[in-house]
Amino acid sequence: MTASIIDASAIRLALGKGAARTDILKGIDLAIAPAETVALLGPSGSGKSSLMAILSGLERADAGRIEVAGLDFARLGEDALATARRGRIGIILQAFHLLPTMTAQENVAVPLELAGETEAFARAQAELEAVGLGHRLDHYPAQLSGGEQQRVAIARATAPRPAILFADEPTGNLDAETGRQIMGVLEKLHAESGQTIVMVTHDRSLARQADRVLVLKDGRLERATE
Repeated sequence: MTASIIDASAIRLALGKGAARTDILKGIDLAIAPAETVALLGPSGSGKSSLMAILSGLERADAGRIEVAGLDFARLGEDALATARRGRIGIILQAFHLLPTMTAQENVAVPLELAGETEAFARAQAELEAVGLGHRLDHYPAQLSGGEQQRVAIARATAPRPAILFADEPTGNLDAETGRQIMGVLEKLHAESGQTIVMVTHDRSLARQADRVLVLKDGRLERATE
């Protein structure tokens, strides 16, 4: 049996204190295999993004165990977590978080340079060409459409070839046609590199393209029934 690349058990998270305390995650158990694609569904405010942040090491759970790529995230300090994410985990957020004073190529290349990539700009060009933006290398975010900015964000997240890619509502700010194009890009990258993908979405039609669809309901995960 293939070992899980993500193995979480009894994950709990609450917001607020005393009478204002709200339990968001109530003992989440989740195992994800290498190269598996998993979609997380649930209503707004159900904790999908919080769960993704915990699984990716951006936030800490109040309780529980989480191992990612063989590392015990619950036991790592902040600096160690940042080091553990580097090269292993890519994150695509609904807000693109592109640096407005950098071109598309620079937005992809600079993180590669910081990671020690010696041919960062050539690599960035190749990654942008792979997502159909070879003609937009020198354009700034303000000169790009929403779909183009999302493709730059995808290129930036996938350029280091992380084993795991997290995507939080990757098509949430986009029109239906652009959303389909973005999903096509993600599917192509997955087919070529075999990344594990965990996608948070509210769109069931997009979710059904994943290997497994889970619904966050009342603080717990359950397999989708449709």
